[in-house]
Amino acid sequence: MKTTTPYDPQSEARWVPEPDKRPGRTAFQRDRARVLHSAALRRLAGTTQVVAPMRSDFPRTRLTHSLECAQVGRELGAALGCDPDLVETACLAHDIGHPPFGHTGEEALDQAAEACGGFEGNAQSLRILTRLEPKRFAPLDEPEVRLSPWPGRSVGLNLSRAALDAATKYPWARGGHPTDPASTKYGVYGDDLPVFRWMRTGAPEGRRCFEATVMDWSDDVAYSTHDVEDGLQAGHIDPAALRAPQERAELFAIAERFAAETGPEEFGAALDRLQAEEWWPAWYDGTARARAGLKDFTSQLIGRFCLAAEQATRARYGPGPLTRYAAELVVPRTVRLECAVLKAVAVRYVMQRDEQAQLRSRQRVVIAELADALLRTAPDGLDPVFAAQYAEAEDDRAALRTVIDQIATLTDASALALHAKLVG
Repeated sequence: MKTTTPYDPQSEARWVPEPDKRPGRTAFQRDRARVLHSAALRRLAGTTQVVAPMRSDFPRTRLTHSLECAQVGRELGAALGCDPDLVETACLAHDIGHPPFGHTGEEALDQAAEACGGFEGNAQSLRILTRLEPKRFAPLDEPEVRLSPWPGRSVGLNLSRAALDAATKYPWARGGHPTDPASTKYGVYGDDLPVFRWMRTGAPEGRRCFEATVMDWSDDVAYSTHDVEDGLQAGHIDPAALRAPQERAELFAIAERFAAETGPEEFGAALDRLQAEEWWPAWYDGTARARAGLKDFTSQLIGRFCLAAEQATRARYGPGPLTRYAAELVVPRTVRLECAVLKAVAVRYVMQRDEQAQLRSRQRVVIAELADALLRTAPDGLDPVFAAQYAEAEDDRAALRTVIDQIATLTDASALALHAKLVG
């Protein structure tokens, strides 16, 4: 018997209707399985999170980050009455559009894609889920299905409406931020608007669904805690340095990126609260005891951040299932500032190291030269699926978007290998 859920049929609908292969599974269990088994998710094992893959014995990649985010989101979502499979699906899929070299690759691709509307990892995620990851194809005789310009009309993984919506951090097109039109964050390209509009049927304009806010906070929690854990384990972060006035001043200047209109006093109070906890690491020497302490530090932070959000949200909305547009996740300001300070610690001591800056500079060159070489030689050099897409391109914008799609599907290693082959 199929499990009942607090979600209506519209939430469980798919762009192209398809029957259950095995009765008894919920729509969201099917969604989770599709993302978990996708090539796009596996590719994240070779994509930079903070430190590039193969540059560490214990790398944290985009894939491990997505798995950690999914574990956090599943438990937090379940505690608030969301379908746990739905939230886990959103968390697994939230970074699926990230290109090689992480945010550095994203910035470089945005420049390369200027003539076709730019590049944004979140918009690319929707594109992968709804057209680029081949799982389902729409019948050619259904005129309402107009997702792709190439034969076969791929609808990607054909996830449910609620799953796509939950995986969308920024439910607007470029320049459509509800309060900041200059924002560089957006969730859909112009030629993907048909499926986006279908996905957002009945949704308040510019407002994220509840499950998406749970996913977003789980993402913040996962990477702020684990990136600091990585930095401590690698020896890049000295806990004692976080008490020095000059270090704190520089740290709080970075933290303003994550919490605007916040002064050093509030950031200082946030860091003081964390440092006052008995589980805050005073040292790290790589011993088994220190490693255990570091894991407890991460676990304590995750519990602290999630429990605070759960309690504050329940205090506002009361008991019962919270789903779709019935609520918004409430995260206390004190907790958001603690998270912002941790993000700043990771930026200052891990991402801003000279070694990382030099590496990112080289990565930007690789992406720019790859885009130029592929565009000049296309369809030669493109994978078969993208060569076919290129042949069907209606104009130069569509042709360039095809090249960008090809590069965005590469891992760090395959981007370097293709660059060596085409550019030398």
